Amino acid sequence: MPAMRATLVSFLLAALLQSQVAPPPAPSVLNLTTEGQRVIHDLVETPRFDELRWPDYSDYKKHLKNFYEPLNYQFAWTEGGQITPQARVLIGLFEHADEKGINAVDYDATRWAERLYHLDRGTTESELAKFDLAVSITLMRYISDLHIGRINPRNLRFDLDIESKKYYLPKMLTDIKDSASPAAMLAPIEPPYDDYKRLQSVLQTYRRIAAEAAMEPPLPVVKKLKPGEAYAALPQLARMLTRVGDLSDVAQVDLTRGIYDGELVAAVKRFQSRHGIEANGVIAEKTFTALNVPLGMRVRQIQWALERLRWAPMEFPRPPIIVNIPEFVLRTCDEHGKTTGQMRVVVGKSYGHQTPVFAAEMKYLVFRPYWSVPASIQTTELVPKIAQNPAYLARNNYEVVTPDDKPLTLETVDAVTLAKLRNGSLMIRQKPGTSNALGLVKFMFPNQNNVYLHSTPSQELFSRTRRDFSHGCIRVEDPAKLAAWVLREMPEWTPEKIKAAMNAKDSSQVNLPKPIPIMIIYTTVTVAEDGQVHFFEDLYGHDVTLENALAAGYPYPA
Repeated sequence: MPAMRATLVSFLLAALLQSQVAPPPAPSVLNLTTEGQRVIHDLVETPRFDELRWPDYSDYKKHLKNFYEPLNYQFAWTEGGQITPQARVLIGLFEHADEKGINAVDYDATRWAERLYHLDRGTTESELAKFDLAVSITLMRYISDLHIGRINPRNLRFDLDIESKKYYLPKMLTDIKDSASPAAMLAPIEPPYDDYKRLQSVLQTYRRIAAEAAMEPPLPVVKKLKPGEAYAALPQLARMLTRVGDLSDVAQVDLTRGIYDGELVAAVKRFQSRHGIEANGVIAEKTFTALNVPLGMRVRQIQWALERLRWAPMEFPRPPIIVNIPEFVLRTCDEHGKTTGQMRVVVGKSYGHQTPVFAAEMKYLVFRPYWSVPASIQTTELVPKIAQNPAYLARNNYEVVTPDDKPLTLETVDAVTLAKLRNGSLMIRQKPGTSNALGLVKFMFPNQNNVYLHSTPSQELFSRTRRDFSHGCIRVEDPAKLAAWVLREMPEWTPEKIKAAMNAKDSSQVNLPKPIPIMIIYTTVTVAEDGQVHFFEDLYGHDVTLENALAAGYPYPA
């Protein structure tokens, strides 16, 4: 028995030793000749390399110098003339960059095979130097693009800060160069949110079905197709709905009669719901337009959504509130970005009053707020009404105030007061009440845009599918519910107390013990937790702007 136990112990020890991955040997540095070092040095100092898909790498010149200078301008990605295992792993990632929602061709995906072919068969120091720079430049771009996006959002007038997220790339490349698992090191660079991962997942599906539908003509358009009516293109309609998952593969659909009914109508309603269209089963202009959007365009929408998520913080200090403008939806989240609640919102009009995209911190809320009318609204909208009816302000619960917010007692507005309102030396504000434009509560996160969340007396607008009616601020459907979430860490603020404050006679302000992160975002595609993909209209044309910026290629403006 002792001998057997000894044998068993020996066997287990041997198996354990075999299961351990031996640490990589310490990387040796190939001592280049002075000429070889000069080639790398000159390539770094000359920020253009014509062998790259995007030759201009001036935006990474400083990073490259700080990476190669400590190496004494020696090779980082070959040893003894052989390509390192780390470099081969990286090249594999570059070649599959499409799966991440970026374009593999931007990372020289079509060029690495030929480079490897020549290098594996021996080459000169000059060629090795060029290969080394190609790997380093491409890796810097790859890391930066997946971590903070290709475009700086401020260049598109989005007030989102990516500077604080940036890596020190020379240090990161050094760590990857010496790592036994470069892929594992790169895994955390992307946003950790489930929304991001779901978008990457459906991207592959939409690439596949876009290829399947590439040669299919548009669905024939009629003025209006109602349930029970004949339609000659039913087979094509059924095929399109099946392809995107709104019609089941096993659905009982009789296409021989040529009548639009049954399962097809139900499938169209699902399609309409996913595309921000009233789900009534009637195929009219908006539904035909959505059905005929090329699936290749849907692929690009998903890519743009992924790009914008890379602009967001990698983590929030506290659970955030996120508003997606094209979706007309507000979500409350937990610490991990998972949705804990949502409600409909009204956002700024597409023409002239667009809600800006930015990040801020909610610091307080006001029950029974005054509305200080913005100067532009006062001049262009209210002054003409007052000129026609001097009693307009009093009848609509407005008052005239001085620059230091002291109200004037006026029943009607005379010519002198009207002139001061026109030139801005007097201002207008609306008194608290059920008719106040801000409703019964406003949620304040100080910002240069003077935009905030608030309730509204115009509740009927929330029933519409397209809800861009405001002057830029965001109206929330259920202000009491949002107030309860905002004040959830203040137990004295019960639902009953919140309701009482909303219906009190006077205004009151509640300061939050800790600020709440607010993100106003813009994405025209989302993926629900059940996997349903929802597309929305490009309300403000931001998708077009982003597409044009990305089409310009490297170096993107920093």
